[in-house]
Amino acid sequence: MSAIRLLVLCAVRRHGRAHGYQVRNDLEYWGAHEWSNAKPGSVYHALKQMARQGLLVAHETGPSTVGGPPRTEYGITGRGDAEYFALLRAGLTAYDQKPDVLTAALGGIVDLTRSEAVALLEERVAGLAAWRAQVTGDYVPEGGTGSGGHIGEIMNLWIHSADAGAEWTRGLIARIEGGAYTFAGEGEPFVGVLAEGEENPYATGVPHPGDEE
Repeated sequence: MSAIRLLVLCAVRRHGRAHGYQVRNDLEYWGAHEWSNAKPGSVYHALKQMARQGLLVAHETGPSTVGGPPRTEYGITGRGDAEYFALLRAGLTAYDQKPDVLTAALGGIVDLTRSEAVALLEERVAGLAAWRAQVTGDYVPEGGTGSGGHIGEIMNLWIHSADAGAEWTRGLIARIEGGAYTFAGEGEPFVGVLAEGEENPYATGVPHPGDEE
């Protein structure tokens, strides 16, 4: 599963309609360039690819403000919305995804209802527990280091990763159940995207010709 698709769909959905540079700026605002493959080229590629796949619809709105071809704004389609929620749910529950997928899913978690978010995170905890049991049963006796010399440390890393992941997830569940954040159907959520023309405090550079495609 690719985190970039989930991130791009999330950003476009939050805006309603957004051009490529807006999406790129939002993802940079979220720090996604540090923890995912959300580089400028991959953002524009994802937008164009998902438009071809019918997940987004492209609208030409006029000349780019920085030169180059006309600016294109993208909006999410019904199919794109379904894809977004499928990726979001998978990202929150799958314990074997890369960290960037879970991180991307956290960015969209408030688009779910509070009860569904809790249920998905509980599913994640159960998956981590099952995986941990398999590792300890197959490779590492409980409380031991296993065999295989230093290679056994790989299994120890798996166990500690499962424990840390489950502890963090249970903490998030407790915060959500305690009323943290605004979820779908509860009022105006925290949007988390930059308005047109709003300065990005984490920007790493300036727009180049073609950035607003």
